[in-house]
Amino acid sequence: MVQVCLNGRRSAADGAGVPMSPEDLARSAAEAVAAGATSVHVHPKTPCGHDSLSPRVLAPALEAIRARVPVPVGVTTGAWAEPDPAVRLARVREWSVLPDFASVNWHEPGAEEVAAQLFDMGVGIEAGIWSGTDGVARFAVSPLGPRVLRVLAEVTDPDPATAEASARALLAELGTAFGRPVLLHGEEGGTWPVLRLAVRLGLATRIGLEDTLLLPDGRPAASNAQLVAAAVSQ
Repeated sequence: MVQVCLNGRRSAADGAGVPMSPEDLARSAAEAVAAGATSVHVHPKTPCGHDSLSPRVLAPALEAIRARVPVPVGVTTGAWAEPDPAVRLARVREWSVLPDFASVNWHEPGAEEVAAQLFDMGVGIEAGIWSGTDGVARFAVSPLGPRVLRVLAEVTDPDPATAEASARALLAELGTAFGRPVLLHGEEGGTWPVLRLAVRLGLATRIGLEDTLLLPDGRPAASNAQLVAAAVSQ
């Protein structure tokens, strides 16, 4: 499984290739799926480019992407999009158009409540477990752990020289992860070393402009599709 992460917290300032509008997200998703992506992760954006959990922002993005691709589509519930846990939960409850799955970062305040609400709504959960946080410890005692769709093991070490070691340490901390599938990925300079490790270990992984703006050889990536094509050839 290679998931494409279309945009993340990036903005138009990061390059013209970063999709922002529903139409651009849909086009980029379709190109990435044609290149080999098997699922899509997206951060729906307001017209001014901010991540949002508002149903008025989420619905057009999901509808546009689903009109172009047949694969599962997931969204973020990151605290940066709505820092107040109570308001974040209220936003999720307002969703009328639902994603196939949503990423819930277990180290963030209110993660358990958001995940429980999503389960009640029939939305799958990617348990975001970031290195360098207490996410592993929180997830290890969570009653929701056995129910998640998969664990999204995110290596936050951006150093290409140490990211693989950081990834191995995170996997060791996770242990059996309630027997759930693990998607392993890195970010920035650590993206490609961690992706190659995931391939060697037979784990799912992800790639896209959210995680890196660069191809394996250091050249700027023109699109998510170009990154996906490079990933499936590793």
